[in-house]
This record gives sequence, structure tokens and C-alpha cells, in this order.
Amino acid sequence: MRRLLFEMAYQGARYHGYQVQKNARSVAETVQDAVEAVFGRREGITGCSRTDAGVHAAQYFFHMDTESRIPTDAAVRALNVNLPRDIAILSCREVPPDFHARYSVVWKEYTYKIWNGPVRSPFLAGMALMHPYPLDAGLMDRCAREFTGIHDFRGFCSTGSKAKPTHLDGGESTVRTVFSAAVRREGEMILFTVRGDGFLYNMVRIMAGTLLLTGVGKLAPGDLTDIIASGDRARAGVTAPPEGLYLTRVSYIPYGQQKEGDPNG
Repeated sequence: MRRLLFEMAYQGARYHGYQVQKNARSVAETVQDAVEAVFGRREGITGCSRTDAGVHAAQYFFHMDTESRIPTDAAVRALNVNLPRDIAILSCREVPPDFHARYSVVWKEYTYKIWNGPVRSPFLAGMALMHPYPLDAGLMDRCAREFTGIHDFRGFCSTGSKAKPTHLDGGESTVRTVFSAAVRREGEMILFTVRGDGFLYNMVRIMAGTLLLTGVGKLAPGDLTDIIASGDRARAGVTAPPEGLYLTRVSYIPYGQQKEGDPNG
């Protein structure tokens, strides 16, 4: 038995999230269709994370156990032949049997994209939030840095959601460590990028929605620190739409120890 680790990327616009759904098309179901076509059986796949409907991934991993001896490079080519154009397998390698695509993850990076031009871009429909009114990206960046550190982010979690175990305590907790959070402007595109050891349900989208308030001057520096400390969901911003959210990095190496081009993320 071999355990294979696949790296892939996908546009989430046509899918009801990564996880298999009973009555809607998902990324996992689509990948399993390709796996069945290539490997001759519907092998189970285990993803590194859940992504919601409409959310994208520039880097995503899943592992699969198989008796097949197909070479890893051939598996990449064959799966891509059988996948739609909005999903691509980027790489494949064998990993030890105790490696787990989800539970071996040490940290993740998400990027939220905001098209901040006066006219919407038809090329970014479903791929970024369209916000035609001026945003102060410099102020947003200054405020975003208040997310960094170890905090209880219960105020940035969708109401009624159940917290997942963290690397900090192994139990249900809303405490997370954010290693970095920053906002930058590239022309008319504003990019909010955050790295952390884990994220609550809709946490990044709520962060993005709150930063929009700072961008239009409704929140000032220091306000995010107070909102985080309060734990009050009502004080944070709206949950930003899913189309702007991208899972951009998944790492199996402790933060700050990874090297450029490292195959373990």
C-alpha cells in the first residue's frame, strides 16, 4: 500500500465547496471521478482543509492510499486529462503511511481579493469582491496588523459554528495564533493576506469584512484590538462574500522554518 500526497489548485466558483455534498457538485467528488477513471477504483481521498462554496485554492493537498504502482508523474498527467479546466493537479509524491494531509498541517495562508476599481471587471466575476468605492489600503494594512498574535477570535467566527481543535490545546477552542496579517494594493486590486496555525469557520471572511470598515474610515487604528478583546461578533464587520477568498498556502513545516521551493509547503 502506498500513500500518495497530491497538490492541486482549483477555482471554486462552480462548486459547492471542497467536501462531498449529497445534492450539489463538490471539488472532492469531481476529483474522485478522475481518480476512479485513472486508478480503476474509487479510492478515498483526504483533503487538507474544508473550503466553502465559491472559495478558491491556489494550493491544496489531499492524500490517497492505493495499491496501484502508477508512477507519480504519470498520475499527475492522467488525472489532469480527466479533470475539468478549473481543477489542476500540480504535483504528487509518496509520503510515509502516518502522514495525514489534514492533521499534519502546521499553518495556512489565505488571501482575500478585493477589486477596488470604479467599474467592475468582467474577467474577475466570481473571482474577487467588487468594491467600487475608494478604500484606504494603507489604513487597512495598519489595522490588519492588530490581528497578529495569540487571540481568542470568537468574535470573528460565524454564530453557532463549532470550533475545531487547535495546535495550541488540542481541544475545542476559539483561540488561534495569527503569524502575520497585511494588506497591499496592486493597481485596482487590494489583497489581504493572513497566515495562522488555524482558522475558525468564516474567520478570514469576517476579518476581510471588518477591514472594509477600516478602509472607508468607519473603524480607526486600535478599534480591531478592542473588537477582538470583546469577543462580540456584532461589533465585527459582515462576512465578506466567498468569491474573494483563496487558500494560498498550506505548510507542513513550522512557520519560519520553510525554505523556498520546499516540497512540504
